[in-house]
Amino acid sequence: MKKDIILAGVGGQGVLAVAAIIAQGAAREGLRVRQSEVHGMAQRGGAVLAHLRIADAPIASDLVPQGGADIIISMEPLESLRYLAWLSPDGAVVTACEVFLNIGNYPDIRVITEAIAQIPHHRMVQAAELAKQAGLARAVNMVMVGAASPYLPVSAETLEQVIGDMFASKDASLITANRKAFALGRRDSLGL
Repeated sequence: MKKDIILAGVGGQGVLAVAAIIAQGAAREGLRVRQSEVHGMAQRGGAVLAHLRIADAPIASDLVPQGGADIIISMEPLESLRYLAWLSPDGAVVTACEVFLNIGNYPDIRVITEAIAQIPHHRMVQAAELAKQAGLARAVNMVMVGAASPYLPVSAETLEQVIGDMFASKDASLITANRKAFALGRRDSLGL
């Protein structure tokens, strides 16, 4: 088993936290993990990209080859399109619908949405709305972990445990809200 994942977004959206949760979950389940990340020009507002490779056998490289990604998880719709060259023909794109306006000439969202709709396996998630329903508007990245979870080789239970551990030193309400955001994202992706 091998699962190659591209995670994309804009600085400040929690892309690296998403990568860390998935990687920790995979490691807890005895899988091998390799990760590489690229940060944008600015801490907030610049492009952020992470390669995450999960397998049950040794992994030779940290980087997902072009055309080899099983899934692109994107925190922002334009960023999902930026990395389509990495998506395998049978791969899936799971992206938040909400735009992050970090450039002056951001394309028309309808053009972006139509391009995403052309991808045979895609899921567009109203992540900001689901995060608000969970009681924590900042939990968009946890919604996206949940939305991507049906495509991952890690159980939902393990991912929830990692999320709980990540916020264990914080207020208990943060654990609850982030786990709820995860559950709402998962339900949305499963069409429940």
